[in-house]
Amino acid sequence: MEFLSTSIGRKIVMAVTGCCMVLFAIVHLLGNSSIFAGAGGINAYAQHLHSLPLPIIMGFRLGLLALLLVHVIFGIQLTIENRAATPQSYAVKATRKATFASENMIWTGLLLLAFIVYHLLQFTLRVTPGLTLTNDVTGHFDVFAMVASSFSGFAGVGIYAAAMVVLFLHLFHGIQSFFQTIGWNNDCTQPVVTKIGNLVALVVFLGFVAIPLSIFFGVLKG
Repeated sequence: MEFLSTSIGRKIVMAVTGCCMVLFAIVHLLGNSSIFAGAGGINAYAQHLHSLPLPIIMGFRLGLLALLLVHVIFGIQLTIENRAATPQSYAVKATRKATFASENMIWTGLLLLAFIVYHLLQFTLRVTPGLTLTNDVTGHFDVFAMVASSFSGFAGVGIYAAAMVVLFLHLFHGIQSFFQTIGWNNDCTQPVVTKIGNLVALVVFLGFVAIPLSIFFGVLKG
């Protein structure tokens, strides 16, 4: 616990939990991309997930929740500390100019937290208005119809697209910060690290935003 009481300790935990959530986002994107195979693709993927034993599903969700809470709490603590005193350097000091993404990590993080809550209410609890809740021809819940109804209007697409822009900004700086905090970033590796962070952030952004836009413009149909 003494390790977590230090600034560098909390930064390392922030880096590790953030990395875990980035990996989850990538896996989540790969699963969601099954929608490009049509209604059968995304519905089969959803049925496979729901066929897993309940303890595994709940354990995975609770694990993700724990990672998220630790990341958020430590992020708020570090932001307060940094604003109350001279900002502390990372494990390896890297000289670079501050960017919009780096200066607004706390705000993009909080916006993402709000979107996660909304996303869970929409697709997990299914309590947001305007959703099509029905079964497909096999008698299973029609996930494609639910998703399509969510992105049939400008408001739904706009909220999702805006959230993905925020995610892009958060990953744009967050991935680079991970390498800095762990100590893998220096003057030699910084250009490569920057390119990796930018590429991952861009791929995740394009992958997620392609789904609502494809539905909205009629590229994806059941």
